[in-house]
Amino acid sequence: MFTSVDDVSARLAETGYLASPAVATTVFLADRLGKPLLVEGPAGVGKTELAKAVAQVAGARLIRLQCYEGVDESRALYEWNHAKQLLRISAGRDESWDEARTDIFSEEFLLARPLLTAIRGDDPKVLLIDETDKADVEVEGLLLEVLSDFQVTVPELGTITATSRPFVVLTSNASRELSEALRRRCLFLHIGFPDEELERRIVRLKVPGLGEALTRSVVRVVGALREMDLRKVPSVAETIDWAHTLLALGADTLDESVVRDSLGVVLKHQDDILKAAAKLDLDAV
Repeated sequence: MFTSVDDVSARLAETGYLASPAVATTVFLADRLGKPLLVEGPAGVGKTELAKAVAQVAGARLIRLQCYEGVDESRALYEWNHAKQLLRISAGRDESWDEARTDIFSEEFLLARPLLTAIRGDDPKVLLIDETDKADVEVEGLLLEVLSDFQVTVPELGTITATSRPFVVLTSNASRELSEALRRRCLFLHIGFPDEELERRIVRLKVPGLGEALTRSVVRVVGALREMDLRKVPSVAETIDWAHTLLALGADTLDESVVRDSLGVVLKHQDDILKAAAKLDLDAV
């Protein structure tokens, strides 16, 4: 998919994703070594967007498994179309069970979910297993077979092995510690908040109408907010939202009045807003 680390940076930038050297290097190695990529970091720093950008660069189909508490094998792997199976059995009442069973447990009645879909077919695919840490520990057992050998065992059909391996990205907000067995199968990448220069470049790219001086002020104020003891510090996504907000308001500078009126865009808890309003010194940033 990629010829070099610089190629990763350049091609991701074409999609609007500005990758740091660490991100570009790890993506290149994941592609070259054929290993899944586990991306950890706070919400809103671009973990999911990285998978989307790689899919766009590769011209690949993005297959997403959104994890949550209670997601199980039928949602992640496959399930049988029971309604269609019942109709088939009803239509063939004169058949023996052995004859009907051979038919109803065939590909026609199989509903492939994201993990199975990702390893079937020869078309290029990016498998995004999003917020892996929100799934139950038992789900990791499903992932181990898929990520170890890129195969899935369906008892009625046998083992289905990938003929073309997908590029796999697992994301995690580190709300739960993932197993060592899962981590061993992946390359690891931590995406934190970008440095000031990179964040300015991101804002300029995503909100090109915002002036350079205001862009610099926004990034510096967000950086100051991140240093406070807040319930939820602002992410890169919220920096971009704030920049869009200031552009919509027609603001020329980031003064106290503008900050007070728009702080709810970048902070999501009232106690955080009150704390920031009391402690934030615009003259110092």
